[in-house]
Amino acid sequence: MSTRDKLAGAATLKRLRLARGWSLSDTARAIIDTAARLGQPFDISAASVQRTVARWESSTAPILPSERYQLLFAHLYARGTDGQTSLGAGSDFAELLDALGHLGESERHLGELRTPAAHHTDVGGGLLALLGPPTQRTLSVVLADPSRLDEGLIAAMRDAVTTVNGHVGSIPFVRLQLMLTPIVESCRRLLASPVPKMLLPGLKSVAAQAYTLSGRLAFETRDDEASRALYTSATDAAGDPATPWRRAAVRLSHALVTLYSTPGLDAAKQLVDAAVRDARAGQSVTIRARAHALQAEIAARAGQTKHAQTALALAWYDMDKDRDGDPATSSFSPAHLRGFQGITNLYVGDYPRRTTTSTARPTRSSRRANGYSGRSLRPIRPSHAFASTIRGRPPSCCTSASMPRPRRAAESPRSACAVHAAICARGGARISWPTSMTI
Repeated sequence: MSTRDKLAGAATLKRLRLARGWSLSDTARAIIDTAARLGQPFDISAASVQRTVARWESSTAPILPSERYQLLFAHLYARGTDGQTSLGAGSDFAELLDALGHLGESERHLGELRTPAAHHTDVGGGLLALLGPPTQRTLSVVLADPSRLDEGLIAAMRDAVTTVNGHVGSIPFVRLQLMLTPIVESCRRLLASPVPKMLLPGLKSVAAQAYTLSGRLAFETRDDEASRALYTSATDAAGDPATPWRRAAVRLSHALVTLYSTPGLDAAKQLVDAAVRDARAGQSVTIRARAHALQAEIAARAGQTKHAQTALALAWYDMDKDRDGDPATSSFSPAHLRGFQGITNLYVGDYPRRTTTSTARPTRSSRRANGYSGRSLRPIRPSHAFASTIRGRPPSCCTSASMPRPRRAAESPRSACAVHAAICARGGARISWPTSMTI
């Protein structure tokens, strides 16, 4: 970071402090109190903390706060002066992260700071936490007068959906659902109102993202009826004939949820086949590859070897194409596709292996997750007992604190999702089904 950047970061920290009417000693006491509340009491004096705060705000040679102080600052500034949690654009929390970035903190660590702040979002104050105070005010005005909708509010709503999606696996599904609720309801109200026609495509795009993610979260919380309704709304919102790849992305997400929540394969197959048709008519070869990959898996589960191998070959053909300008390049990768290839192989046998750039030796757990045993490189063919094991509970290498608990050993479709996610982790990338689809 340049000296100018560091001075800008220090000035922002000072401005945040003064905006709350705090002196240096007030800030030191607030930090100490926050540490005690979080069970991390300081063993140094308030005067020492005060001198440290002054060094961060130095107008000549500011320094970056340590990770411990950054975490305490994150909790401190996650709440506005009114006591309500606010993490969105324009909030003190967002400005804090911007200041730390100017002082030299990495984007990765700044992203990690957002998670504990979101974890400590209380239910009452957290419903609009992902929208900063200016955006909250704008949203209230627009809901009262939809003709005042603008691109800035649409972008802020899209960022909020992306933020919730980024916390899947680290925050309980119920809390994520609550955090997403105001965006979902706002989209519904705005789509039913006379908004400016030129902004309607952007609004529908955000609505499709919000409904899709909310449908997945409803599935995770065992509300399958609400999940189906949300996916239906998402499909309608993504129905722009100019961008059929968006509807394909929604249908692929819906198909994965259906695969693990509905007996048989017919319902999921219908969704996947419709997604393939949309993807072939769309501009995204990445979505097309994803559609063919899921089509291969469902064909393999049905014992249709030739169909499965053909679909897998088409997926690799799509993946090998030039993807410059693809609107959804981040939604699917060769590592994801190798995962689908692995689970397809479990059902119908080997597909010709492709060379990869990775030379790392697989660990025992990764071999087990991908259907390999010991030193043998032959895939394990699934037996009825193996399938029952998958449906009953995930193997030990696939368990996760964020995975839902099966309702019964004989009725646990969601636990099979853990196996699917673990197998699709092949190549070092974990597929966050089904919302890894960017729409």
